[in-house]
Amino acid sequence: MNNNPKLVGQAALVTGANSGIGKAVAIALANDGAKVVVNYVTKPELADSVVDEIKANGGTAIALQADVSNEQQVQAMFQQMYQAFGTIDILVNNAGLQKDSAFQDMSLADWQLVININLTGQFLCAREAVREFLRRGINPAISKAAGKIICMSSVHEVIPWGGHVNYATSKGGVMMLMKSMAQELAPKKIRVNSIGPGAIQTPINKSAWDTPEALEKLLTLIPYDRIGEPEDIGKLAAWMASDESDYITGTTIFCDGGMTLYPGFSTNG
Repeated sequence: MNNNPKLVGQAALVTGANSGIGKAVAIALANDGAKVVVNYVTKPELADSVVDEIKANGGTAIALQADVSNEQQVQAMFQQMYQAFGTIDILVNNAGLQKDSAFQDMSLADWQLVININLTGQFLCAREAVREFLRRGINPAISKAAGKIICMSSVHEVIPWGGHVNYATSKGGVMMLMKSMAQELAPKKIRVNSIGPGAIQTPINKSAWDTPEALEKLLTLIPYDRIGEPEDIGKLAAWMASDESDYITGTTIFCDGGMTLYPGFSTNG
């Protein structure tokens, strides 16, 4: 645990937290003192290993299964969380996936799967969290805000991505979901923001970095000349969930080594 933990006494839920970015976020929140729900839909053994790692570091965590695109499963997960931790203070809407194809070959099922998990899943989890934030109100001994929601977006909320139309569309939707929630809920002292990761070394994009040739090609898109690590996102999420960022709401913070600087134009395009 950190020497100066910022999230002591708070309960956090991280969706899709049994690997990749979600795992790093769950560990970072726990290291800052939060009690953490590690959500997963498959591979419970991976979720259990995240819980074990958090406990080994002196933290508190439980693993809960739910498909975030299923309203009943989401509501059941939140009730299980309240039974374990009493409430929720922090939601990190991280669960997401890709089903890539050329546009003309994209099936309706693959379109809907990505939208249902990446976008509707964020809506369903955020709605449950907001209901609890409004019921409980502000506990100033815990946080200046009644609650914090961090939506995991992507650089592809602003950068088009051919061959990944369903994914890019879902992230563009996440951006406007986040901003509209933030606008509506700010007077209730509920903060809503997004993180926009760039290229992060996770299983979802392994083909983009697992050979020297692929990594070299990827780095042409990253001015900072390194691929991101899941811990880069974890540390940012912990800060965004803390009172140190209390005046930030309704914005996406890109953590991308400069990918959104469109480096192809660095030499006049």
